Amino acid sequence: MLFQIKSYLKFLWKSKNEHAVHSPFVFNLLTKCFYDKKAKSEYAILNTYRKSFLQNKNTIEVTDFGAGSKIFENNTRQISKIAKTAGISPKRTKLLFRITAYFKPNSILEIGTSLGLATSALALGNPKATVTTLEGCPETARLAQLQLQKFNCTNVESVVTEFESYFRSLQLKLKTETKNYDLIYFDGNHSKKATLDYFDLLLPTVSNDTVWIFDDIHWSPEMEEAWEIIKNHPKVKVTIDTYQWGLVFFRYEQEKEHFIIRAS
Repeated sequence: MLFQIKSYLKFLWKSKNEHAVHSPFVFNLLTKCFYDKKAKSEYAILNTYRKSFLQNKNTIEVTDFGAGSKIFENNTRQISKIAKTAGISPKRTKLLFRITAYFKPNSILEIGTSLGLATSALALGNPKATVTTLEGCPETARLAQLQLQKFNCTNVESVVTEFESYFRSLQLKLKTETKNYDLIYFDGNHSKKATLDYFDLLLPTVSNDTVWIFDDIHWSPEMEEAWEIIKNHPKVKVTIDTYQWGLVFFRYEQEKEHFIIRAS
């Protein structure tokens, strides 16, 4: 906890808003997407999706392949508490929806479905997109699948799998065919090794317009180390650190730039 407080204070000290940004690409993203205060009809759907889980007092047995939880002491967890503490926040759900609507990605990959709170934002952000969401825990995935069907998120393909085995099979496919993901949301394993492994395994799927979003880049010292390595990778051209998220862009035509931005 002390680490995260210090990390956040450092972020506040260094962070800027749109007035300090000279990149047209980033300036437009901030003013037309990040700071867009207009009401969206989809927000009500996202809120209702979340509310139904917040009211669910049943428990499930969670299979956790990631770095573990700082909230829960064991794997028997109440659904309402998962929705309240372990999922994406309401504010970030709306921002993820706006980012998806802004870039209009056709092919989306989500690493870590959980209850599908972020999945619903991705699906509603561009209903024409194909959203593939990966979840290692069968029970959590089942709940998300039922909820996504209930809310007519018909453009979602849910895959229950261990992430690394999925990426290995993807690598084999990439030897004979081209596969691009226009947007990838990384929220499945908050460890340095896993984050960097996923980064390397998925690099062959990027295009000039690909957007990657890494969740919890300041979750631990090792996640901050992973973020620094990602920022310095030669294929990465633009990054935006919003404290909770790290956004990565591979725009071949752009000079390398890093931004620390207050999301709102």
